[in-house]
Amino acid sequence: MPVARPESSDARIIAHVDMDCFYVQVEQRKQPSLRGQPTAVVQYNSWKGGALIAVSYEARKCGVKRSMRGDEAKKVCPQIHLVQVPVTRGKADLNIYRSAGSEVVSILSKKGRCERASIDEVYLDLTDAVENMLCNTPPESLESIDEEALKSHVLGLNKDGSDIESGVRQWLIRRDADHRDKLLACGTLIVAELRIQVLKETGFTCSAGIAHNKMLAKLASAMNKPAQQTVIPLSSVKELLGSLPIKKIKQLGGKLGSSIESDLGVNTVGDLLQFSEDKLQERYGGNTGTWLWNIARGISGEEVEGRLLPKSHGSGKTFRGPQALKTIASVEHWLNQLCEDLSDRICSDLDQNKRIAQTLTLHVSAYKSGDLDSYKKFPSKSCPLRYGASKIQDDALILFQAGLREYLGSFRVNTEGSQNKGWAVTSLAVSASKIVAIPSGTCSIAKFFHTQDPSCSSAKQSHEQIMQGSVPLLPLRSESHSVVVPTESQIGLPETEYSITMSSLNQPEENLKTWEDQENGPMKYSCNQDSLIQEAHNVLAENKSPSLPSGRSRSCLELNQTELKMEHSRTEEAKIGNLVSNLERQQQKRKTSKDMGTSSILRFFKGRNNSSSQTLEHGDTRILPSSATGQDSQRREAWKYRNDEIDPSVIDELPPEIQEEIRAWLRPLKRPSVPKHGSSIDHYFSPTKNT
Repeated sequence: MPVARPESSDARIIAHVDMDCFYVQVEQRKQPSLRGQPTAVVQYNSWKGGALIAVSYEARKCGVKRSMRGDEAKKVCPQIHLVQVPVTRGKADLNIYRSAGSEVVSILSKKGRCERASIDEVYLDLTDAVENMLCNTPPESLESIDEEALKSHVLGLNKDGSDIESGVRQWLIRRDADHRDKLLACGTLIVAELRIQVLKETGFTCSAGIAHNKMLAKLASAMNKPAQQTVIPLSSVKELLGSLPIKKIKQLGGKLGSSIESDLGVNTVGDLLQFSEDKLQERYGGNTGTWLWNIARGISGEEVEGRLLPKSHGSGKTFRGPQALKTIASVEHWLNQLCEDLSDRICSDLDQNKRIAQTLTLHVSAYKSGDLDSYKKFPSKSCPLRYGASKIQDDALILFQAGLREYLGSFRVNTEGSQNKGWAVTSLAVSASKIVAIPSGTCSIAKFFHTQDPSCSSAKQSHEQIMQGSVPLLPLRSESHSVVVPTESQIGLPETEYSITMSSLNQPEENLKTWEDQENGPMKYSCNQDSLIQEAHNVLAENKSPSLPSGRSRSCLELNQTELKMEHSRTEEAKIGNLVSNLERQQQKRKTSKDMGTSSILRFFKGRNNSSSQTLEHGDTRILPSSATGQDSQRREAWKYRNDEIDPSVIDELPPEIQEEIRAWLRPLKRPSVPKHGSSIDHYFSPTKNT
């Protein structure tokens, strides 16, 4: 339904640029011999020579219309050239036209906010550009005006039949014009310049409409074609809409427009002026009633969205008449073709624009035998989109089967063979929507566990990880997700981490390890204590700068920095000596305390008191208490999970020693004395028993 949006109090200048028979122009650029010849682009199929999707103006003069089929066009214009749209996977491939449209958009977007409405049409918000021009180089100060701008059609101008170009010139340079008309004059000059630039760089002609909102601009662009532009001043809006048929307005071409014509007895947009806003709201609801009241007065607050890329991707095909699909096997065949095409497009979008699609939707038109009006009732179905052609194909087929069951009102639809229960499919389409940019910093969960530099390059790994399913996609619903990285005190690493200022150590890059690089600050090294102490002793004995041993353990993390310059001084030797003393004292303290064993994933679930965690095992469940002792007055809530909730692919990303420990948890336990296995998830985290 249309949405009523209030119009901005500030004047806006909006342009709508529409390419002239664009598909034909693309083919004429490929084959220059077709220029000036009656030409049509046909989406070929075996029924009557295929459908015409674009007709050149030379062919239109011969009576050829887009509603004709190829065979009929040849009868009307025997000399017509029919160019077939490229075919891929049994359907039309429009990529060449999309790419050509992108060339045009890249030129137009230099002057203002640009919204790509389709392959061959664009909206431009030129408000900032015209305000700047009016302040710095107003039209009346120009020594000359481009001829293309002088050919503009200004609605309501030159009604007396006087010289058009002379009248346009006078309108553009008026000093006594109101502010809105001066802005329109600047917009006229800017759009003419853009159209000339498009022609020079691409060879394509286009038509344009310039007005104060999107609705009027779109109406204006279609008034004078090809290769022309039309301007609608505010003073001419009432005259334009007074004779404009209701169904010429966007969103009034269907049932709503027909309802308005029959219910209110009106034929033109101007006829709506006789109805009050309350009357229209009473008849069509508050929102639609207000929208109709605004439209009758040329008011529209719809903004130009800053969008150069499509909001969705789709691939579809129609099956008219005897080509209708009547078996699951034939539907599956065409779904596979459409899904491969869709997969190529979303993967290309991912590579080029770093965007991911989140929702897969299936649209079907069908009819039942003896009920020709039922083709509109086939339900659309959606699900989360999984990257990979085979996955999309599987999901699309499942969606079709679910829709067919609902459509037929039966849950026993035969999904194999050639039999059906009196249904036929006349069109299939799959689409990928909810496309968003990949969040910066997206990378694998492994970075929270692997002992390596936590930074990651999302640009380098985005495509591969999404294809493999390792990058978590954005949620389909409005959810808030957060990831908490354990701090040093929470993790309770078995080997103490030390912060050492290494401003004067010169070491080979491949031998240095770091936990964290801090710009203009000290660099922290997390290494084995014994290794550090022994190395420091060697340095003092040999009067050399310390070098970290090459065979460092996994607890040392790689440093991605350039080599550090080395300076020898007694001050550094004193610092190292102090370090040795501190390390020895720390090591002595650790030896006197009870050693709780080697590194375990349990340390990730320990409380801040760093007390040891214990695991209670009950059948197929595990319990990880935050504190195994009774020293804490307040116990943390236990972390609960089921074995079947653990993704095996995540386990593979963990260090080997932790992998073995987790897999040991997941093995079924043979305890005949336990009467119930996995009776409750609470068994995982019940408190430890005192023995």
